[in-house]
Amino acid sequence: MKERSNINDFLFENLDDMQASWKAGDRPVSRILQEILNHVTEIVRSEVRLAGAEVRQDATKVAKAGMLVGIGTICALYALGFVLLSAVYALGTGIPLWLSALIVGAGTGITAAIFLQVGRNRMKQASLKPAQTIRSLQENVTWLKKRTK
Repeated sequence: MKERSNINDFLFENLDDMQASWKAGDRPVSRILQEILNHVTEIVRSEVRLAGAEVRQDATKVAKAGMLVGIGTICALYALGFVLLSAVYALGTGIPLWLSALIVGAGTGITAAIFLQVGRNRMKQASLKPAQTIRSLQENVTWLKKRTK
């Protein structure tokens, strides 16, 4: 016990009253409970801050990606329109233009349906759930339950 006292004296040279407060026997139960409550409150606040930061980070990534996808989509639509128009004219040299437009339109519609279905399936798989925060909260609850038993 004397060795522990020497270590405390070394660490807290001019803080004798603080050193005394570290001994559990000198603190009333109400103070210990208040400190536990303060620590739990701080843990919860930290978890809320972590969840907010995690969601903001994910939302920022999604927003930036969405903007790039939007710009790319607009450019692709213009390019696709010209390619399809050239396909209609190319087919129109051998068959009537209305039939070539119908063939190109049907092919484009089928292609669009396939892309929409694949995109819809991938969007269902995406999640903005803050998994790290949830896992951390579960660990904190488990730790707190072990401490209070």
